[in-house]
Amino acid sequence: MFAVIKTGGKQYKVAKDDVISVEKLAGDAGDRVEFTDILMLGGTKEDGGDAVIGAPMVPGASVSAEVLEQGRGAKIIVFKKKRRQNYRRKKGHRQDLTVVKILDINAKAKKAAPKKAAPAKTADAPAKEAAPKKTATKKTATKKAAPKKSSAEKSGEK
Repeated sequence: MFAVIKTGGKQYKVAKDDVISVEKLAGDAGDRVEFTDILMLGGTKEDGGDAVIGAPMVPGASVSAEVLEQGRGAKIIVFKKKRRQNYRRKKGHRQDLTVVKILDINAKAKKAAPKKAAPAKTADAPAKEAAPKKTATKKTATKKAAPKKSSAEKSGEK
């Protein structure tokens, strides 16, 4: 069974015993964390293969994990330059990360009941009369613009 979880503004596809690095979470090594933002639950062919897709989240589902370590990612160099201006700035950045191991996927999600089809209309049932369409009764007259006089005609010359 697998789940798609949302944490730190990102989505991760996880299964039991997976080890993933996520954005920094509160807690020390050995603490348990619970992910409740589950976007999708899916099963393998051995499990039956049913998938439950949330709208936007799957209600009642959760994923429990254990914090393995708090660490930092690799250094990323941020370099800014404006040519011919003698402007150069160099900075480094290391993102704080938490390494977690997925312990269990709790799939207590209720599957949505299929929507019932609308009952078919019969000839005996009174049909609703459609409201007549409103049409414009006033017709606006369009004026044609008179041709503009040239500068010679304005001054009285011919």
